[in-house]
Amino acid sequence: MQTSIVNANVLNQLDRLNSIGIALSAEHDNNRLLEIILMGAKELTNADGGTLYTVTEEATLKFEILRTLSLNIAMGGSTGKDIPFPTLPIYLEDGKPNNNMVAAYSVINATTVNIPDAYLTEGFDFSGTRQFDEKMGYRSKSFLTVPMKNHENEIIGVLQLINAIDPQTNEIIAFSESHQHLVESLASQAAVALTNHHLIKGLKGLFESFIKLIADAIDEKSPYTGGHCQRVPELTMMLAEAAIKADAGPLKDFAMSEKEIYELKIAAWLHDCGKVTTPEYVMDKATKLETIFDRIHLIDHRFDLMATQRENAYLRKMLLQDRSGAMVNIKQINHDITVIKKQLDDDKNFIRKVNFGSESMKPADLKRIRDIAHYEYLNDSGHTVKFLSVDEVYNLTIERGTLTPEERMVINNHIVVTINMLESLPYPKDLRRVPEYAGGHHERMDGKGYPKGLTRDQMSIPARMMGIADIFEALTSKDRPYKKAKTLSETLYILGKMQLDNHVDPDIFDLFIREKVYLRYAEKFLEPHQIDDVDESSIPGYQV
Repeated sequence: MQTSIVNANVLNQLDRLNSIGIALSAEHDNNRLLEIILMGAKELTNADGGTLYTVTEEATLKFEILRTLSLNIAMGGSTGKDIPFPTLPIYLEDGKPNNNMVAAYSVINATTVNIPDAYLTEGFDFSGTRQFDEKMGYRSKSFLTVPMKNHENEIIGVLQLINAIDPQTNEIIAFSESHQHLVESLASQAAVALTNHHLIKGLKGLFESFIKLIADAIDEKSPYTGGHCQRVPELTMMLAEAAIKADAGPLKDFAMSEKEIYELKIAAWLHDCGKVTTPEYVMDKATKLETIFDRIHLIDHRFDLMATQRENAYLRKMLLQDRSGAMVNIKQINHDITVIKKQLDDDKNFIRKVNFGSESMKPADLKRIRDIAHYEYLNDSGHTVKFLSVDEVYNLTIERGTLTPEERMVINNHIVVTINMLESLPYPKDLRRVPEYAGGHHERMDGKGYPKGLTRDQMSIPARMMGIADIFEALTSKDRPYKKAKTLSETLYILGKMQLDNHVDPDIFDLFIREKVYLRYAEKFLEPHQIDDVDESSIPGYQV
């Protein structure tokens, strides 16, 4: 009968050890992982107390979890209570091993220490234990100290249990040999679990740092897009948070798990990674005539030269009239020369103005550029040439912004490169939608976007969120070469027009306004003068 009870107990313990091992492999929170290890060991041995230490890079033992049931002590881990004890040195100041401390001894010698009674044991310093007992009215007796050795034979921590309790008599007893084997097995599993956890955490940290490094490199590549790759993720996550919290409207049933939120965050950080291949001369084109330098200065000199040539030609004409005996009106001459110069000055200022680009150009402005292009002047070789070259006219007549259609294609190609780059990576299951999220921020709801011409129904909600985040950041950004940073009211008006034009998602747009996501973003990233009063009822396309 007694044998069957013992066998049943052993099976129960093995069963429990197995279930603890499964729990260890499934846990991703470090504090919970440490608690499972210590509480599991206490349960297996019916120990009253226990401590879990981790080995630090400074060769010390750090208190991570401390539990004593009879004293109602619970520190570290998920309790939120810091353990007020200093780390234990594994080696002394002179470099000698700290073999007097049982936990350090266990690490140094890679061995388990099973002590029936601390007060009767020689070779270890338990003076601190005695002081604790006197203060707390406790009796620390049996100790089981087990090093936690991982699969690479490295000791990463120590599991120390105190006072095994006899379940029949409730008396303190020594830790049995079977207890020791169970805890050693648990410690081995725990060490592997902790190592894997730290390895995964380290790889995740490396992955995130590399992503942010790419984003920083893109922002640093051009002074005109500095911070874009950092601000878009912030705004995207604000939108996602608002959508998750929505309890009314079309998005009230929208939900994202912690893993899905992380997936979106990674996609947002990588949404412009293809810009690493975009030439700086296109990204940084601040004016229509800019190449290596802004050619407006050549045209300025050309205007000055033409003014001088026209004045000289007019004066020569008057001189010939004077020589032929004709009457010459000096006052009229001065007036005519002034008119010539004023016309050319007006033309020069006009060309300088249109060189900066705009939201749109009027047909009359386009015609005036072409008229100016047909002016003639003498070049250095004395030949009569047109005032503007074909390329200069082509650039100056750009109707929106500063980029030609060919340059716009180069810029737009960054999203194709982004998708190709991201789709070439071997993602784990939880990150497989990163290319879709990151590659959709230039698509439109009506299918007129790029690069794939997706419609609203073909896009996920997170991808649609990124579209609004990207546009709003670009409109309010103060570092774009072709425009000034817009105020909130200006930006929301433009965004509203884009919603009516089926450019952005109407449901997310309404959420963006209703939950004042735009204002939270503005308070964090915009200049004070940009945060003006917004009349939400006047925003085009917004359903109040």
